[in-house]
Amino acid sequence: MAFLRLWSGTTASGLATWALPFVLGLAVLHRELSPAGLGLVLAARTIGFLAAVAVGGVLADRHSRRAVVLWSALAAAAAAPLLAAGLGRSVLLMTCSAALAGAGQGACRPAFQALTAETVAPDRRQQANAAMTLAVRSSTLAGPALTALLAAFLDIWTLLMGIGLLWLVAALVPGRGTGKAPAPASAAAGGPAPRASFRAEFVDGIREARRHPWFLAGLAALTAVISLGYSATSVALPLISRDRYGTEWVLAAAMTAYTVGALGGALVIARWRPRAQGWAAFAGLAAYGFAPLSLMLPVHPAAVVVAYAVAGIGIELFNVPWFTATQREVAPDKLARVSSLDFLVSYGLAPVGLALIAPAVTVFGVTPVLAVCAAACFLVPAAAALVPTARNFARTPATPATSD
Repeated sequence: MAFLRLWSGTTASGLATWALPFVLGLAVLHRELSPAGLGLVLAARTIGFLAAVAVGGVLADRHSRRAVVLWSALAAAAAAPLLAAGLGRSVLLMTCSAALAGAGQGACRPAFQALTAETVAPDRRQQANAAMTLAVRSSTLAGPALTALLAAFLDIWTLLMGIGLLWLVAALVPGRGTGKAPAPASAAAGGPAPRASFRAEFVDGIREARRHPWFLAGLAALTAVISLGYSATSVALPLISRDRYGTEWVLAAAMTAYTVGALGGALVIARWRPRAQGWAAFAGLAAYGFAPLSLMLPVHPAAVVVAYAVAGIGIELFNVPWFTATQREVAPDKLARVSSLDFLVSYGLAPVGLALIAPAVTVFGVTPVLAVCAAACFLVPAAAALVPTARNFARTPATPATSD
């Protein structure tokens, strides 16, 4: 029951996070928000996310993780009516509200990760993380049709208020976990220690991450795939769908195939226990390289769709063991801070990649840029797999594992 409540809250937050840019896009179509205003609002949300994710990690390790989820989700919920109030009236109000929504989202993420470790027994965490990602991917798959259907009957103001209600679910539904984050071993041995500063505690989280070479290698590989591979395909796929194939069908089919593949990957990894879990995860991450590779070559559109499905499978073959290993290997009292570092680096560099890819395509052409990005997707995870402790995502050798 406790995990079901946590799963429901995480699912609601994921759906609210996904829905906001889609609903704001509808506001542009309805001429209640300009395209420039949309870009400003979404940028403010990203800035709010990045500013809050590190703070949220420290707070979730310093105080009750359930309380961090509660207050950050309530902040995101409060942003929804403010966005609705600014719609068609004040881009400034909408921008500030979007920053608040992003801050609530960012503070939630590391706390939810740490709550999963508190709520679920170690031998069940891989299934639990797979269930979390299944919920997110299902929302991504069904969300566009559901939102479009609701938009036929409801106005943008009402849809924004619905997003606020989803954040209320995320705030109020999850269980309490075990309370406060585990106390550091030094504090348990010698009594309460003076409270360190936010900066010192965040640096302590970085120090904990550095104790795990597999984590640093995985973070570097994930960042390369997101900032180069995912960014390149986000820019190139619409262009190639239009210019090479002359239809938007390839764009829609490829993105749908990616999500369906991710669902399949989550189902597989919920039960599969490869002998070398880290190597298998890095192989899955490298599979994203097939997406830019398929866009480079004059292949049948079905090959592009298949490549995106393979990329989707691979990304979850990485994500689920990655989250599970982090929850298992990182010191419990520093888990939220290390998780926040994961989100901060991988998500933080993604906008940089998007900002650089488009000018690079203009200067060098789409094919050379895709070639470089595909090579990075294949080679960086392969190099990361060679790092000590990467084989099993663990500092000590794992016991032999088999498929269930």
